[in-house]
Amino acid sequence: MSSEAAPGVVQTHTRRRLTTVDWVGLGVLVVFLVVGLSWSKWMPYWDKAWTLSQTSIWDGSPLFAAAGETVSLAGAWNFTLVYFTAVWKALLVALLVAAAIDALVPRDWLLRVMNRRTHTSQSLVGAALSLPSMMCTCCAAPVAAGLRSSGVRRSAALAYWVGNPLLNPAVVIFLVLVLPWQYALTRVVIGILIAVGASALIGRWVTGRTEAVPNDTPETPRLSSLPVRYARSLSRFTLILVPEHLILVFLIGLISPWLTGVYGIEAQLGAAAVLVAAVVGTLLVIPTGGEIPIIVALSAVGVGAGVTGALLIALPALSIPSMVMVGKSLGWRTTTAMGVAVAVGGVVAGVVLAVLS
Repeated sequence: MSSEAAPGVVQTHTRRRLTTVDWVGLGVLVVFLVVGLSWSKWMPYWDKAWTLSQTSIWDGSPLFAAAGETVSLAGAWNFTLVYFTAVWKALLVALLVAAAIDALVPRDWLLRVMNRRTHTSQSLVGAALSLPSMMCTCCAAPVAAGLRSSGVRRSAALAYWVGNPLLNPAVVIFLVLVLPWQYALTRVVIGILIAVGASALIGRWVTGRTEAVPNDTPETPRLSSLPVRYARSLSRFTLILVPEHLILVFLIGLISPWLTGVYGIEAQLGAAAVLVAAVVGTLLVIPTGGEIPIIVALSAVGVGAGVTGALLIALPALSIPSMVMVGKSLGWRTTTAMGVAVAVGGVVAGVVLAVLS
């Protein structure tokens, strides 16, 4: 057993031939991924990248402008509507995929793919699988929760969760087209350090929820039972995660006027402004690419590269809603540790960009 392996974890899983039912389940997952991601992510991002390549101008205002400048229920509701208008397609696909992983995909096959010998290998697999899905942190949360509940180990599930927003290839391209090259480079380097490095370290060192994976091979379900299994799983994910998500996004919209006043923060706090931006950014929720108009707007009014660099990492990586959505599956200590890792990564990104700029 490798020195990185979690104590008491069995490293091998029973191998068996995939049955017709298994192949049907995997086929449904592939269809959801290809069709769903083409509709919600790949084609819209292709159009966005093409437009940016012609204009180099980000069209749209920062999401938090929807909440207004003062705390109000109307502003919070408007923020919630604008947010869900931006993410509903990806959230729908995420729920469909999470339910397919939970109900249709053979568990032993999934564990062979993702539960590698070392935590580093697990995080590499999770980060690699996150690249094509390109979801925001909240939309990636149901899939990460589904992976964990199926027995996928923490390092792999963590890497998939944070890899989606931080390593999103489309957002990296957007950054190249809209902002100075230092932003894209910093995003890639710090994103890899968090998605691969921090996920591996947290999976290895943070105690709490057991890493033991059942070594038995579950009985293959009948083909006729798959629709009922899938409907049951989809209902569970939807009824638990969607209302939870809606309420938390509304609360973020309610308090965001208090949290987003960073325009004059550097003059008041100096270098400590980078730390404040990293912590606040870790708590706030944005859709995919939502950090770009915020950084553009802040840069336009003179906010320094330290603060915008911290937001470059902290804003997309996590949020209170996404952390709550995965907390039960990943474990609260694990989730909190990743929140700390993201905030630290935001500070490092701010320092790096301040030096490079």
